Amino acid sequence: MALDDGYVAYVMDMLEPLGAVTGRRMFGGYGIWEDGDMFALLDRESTLFFKVDDDTRARYADAGSEQFMSMPYWSVPVDVLEDHDRLHAWARDAIAVGHATKTKRR
Repeated sequence: MALDDGYVAYVMDMLEPLGAVTGRRMFGGYGIWEDGDMFALLDRESTLFFKVDDDTRARYADAGSEQFMSMPYWSVPVDVLEDHDRLHAWARDAIAVGHATKTKRR
């Protein structure tokens, strides 16, 4: 299955109010950044994943989310995707994780 461009636009529209959110295609999926730090991605099947840390991982596991490969990204549950307030709250946490774990650029 290929990444759904319409869904990419929909996700980006939902996340736009959260700050300087940008995105670009990468490795068949789509990376999402806020102020230069990656906090989310869409895989080739158009599944949205948020970046997690030790404090937020259990919330995703308890919700039945799946980890993206062995990376610190977990799928966003459907009930969260359908509730803009909850989605924004979870995204803000992922943004904070992204800022806290940013990597040095060469």
